[in-house]
Amino acid sequence: MEGEPLVHTRIRKFNTRDTYPEQKLDNDLCQTVVAEGRMVFVRGQIGQNLDTAVNVGIGDPAAQAEQAMMNIDQLLREAGSELGHICKITIYLTDPRFREAVYRVVGQWLKGVYPVSTGIVVSALARPEWLVEIDVIAVIPPATGA
Repeated sequence: MEGEPLVHTRIRKFNTRDTYPEQKLDNDLCQTVVAEGRMVFVRGQIGQNLDTAVNVGIGDPAAQAEQAMMNIDQLLREAGSELGHICKITIYLTDPRFREAVYRVVGQWLKGVYPVSTGIVVSALARPEWLVEIDVIAVIPPATGA
């Protein structure tokens, strides 16, 4: 309603001093933000298990993309959304030769969804073993029925 403060839900909060102890950082972040109960912003996901922080698919961009998409699926569900409600996906690759393998994996997860997509080749990600990072913006559909 007009005049009411914005409300954001932050899911899976963490501090970078715990996740990147070797980098001497101190940033409060989270994996997902639900803005105004409708928009869902998912942090860039990599080939790392959300619950154990174990890296998977070392040296294998397709395996890392698979784990990233599993994470995105899990985070969207935790936020009350799902893969079918993704509006925008951004894929970061450390090597353009990974594009076909990574996009094949993503395409399997998003068959029939038709989000807008941006692909970017970067020189590196936060850790040298990470070859691909994927972030998404989705929505939570309005409740049906009364």
